[in-house]
Amino acid sequence: MAVAADTGADVDVVLYMSDRPDADTLRGIVERLEDPVENLVRKDSQFSKLDLNADDYVDNPDAVAEVLMRYPRLMQRPVLVRDDRAIIGRPLGDMKAKDRVAQFLSGT
Repeated sequence: MAVAADTGADVDVVLYMSDRPDADTLRGIVERLEDPVENLVRKDSQFSKLDLNADDYVDNPDAVAEVLMRYPRLMQRPVLVRDDRAIIGRPLGDMKAKDRVAQFLSGT
């Protein structure tokens, strides 16, 4: 949110746990995602407890959308959507998350 304020971007915040995205919304995000689709699934302790296999989600948009519908807490966040693009607001390569988000919000 601080990056959005710094860039002057108008944003809508979706609290995904109380306002869960439906299947069409999730598929739309997955289709527009510029990051590897499997990165949208958090590989945390809950993922391990559910005995899920990370390889099942590599290049598999349908599996990613399905697991996020069943277990919304596994969604990596924040997810930023703008027009026909979506990214996960996390570091990528040498780019810090703050810089990546600012670049995305500025439309570049």
